[in-house]
Amino acid sequence: MNDQDTSLEKLWDMIKDIRFAMFTTRSHQAAHAGHLHARPMTTQNKRLEGGNLWFFMSRRSGPVADVAAEPTVNLSYADADKDVYVSVSGTARVVNDPDKTRELWNKAAEAWFPVGPDDPDLALVAVNVTHAHYWDIKENKLVQPLAMTKAVITGSVPKLGESVEVQVR
Repeated sequence: MNDQDTSLEKLWDMIKDIRFAMFTTRSHQAAHAGHLHARPMTTQNKRLEGGNLWFFMSRRSGPVADVAAEPTVNLSYADADKDVYVSVSGTARVVNDPDKTRELWNKAAEAWFPVGPDDPDLALVAVNVTHAHYWDIKENKLVQPLAMTKAVITGSVPKLGESVEVQVR
């Protein structure tokens, strides 16, 4: 296993149990043109394969139009209970692959797309991960305020957990 595979495995391990990502695009709707717009989306992967994260979206929605106009996106994942924070940058695209859509289909998606995986409004969006930055804080929540206080008193930067950047492509 090479370093990139190990990095992607660590990334997947950190985000796999986080239910929602904030999916950020650059808006191309006239009223908000150029603004960054984040929306909660559910990552559909069962595992991380080929550096792609998968999402279901409505073809009529803003994110699909935004991705078509500007494919660079950001995904933010956070689990405050576990002190895990992940920012993922990537290139998004709509993928027309009925087999992949069926493979990823789940009951929760049916709430948004009641026709099922063949719903004509359903868009399968792949985000090819290009860069990720994660913060994984291992220190006990009781120790964290002490580290912060020490940093304030000594004028140093608090040392909490690890902050790692992963360059994928």
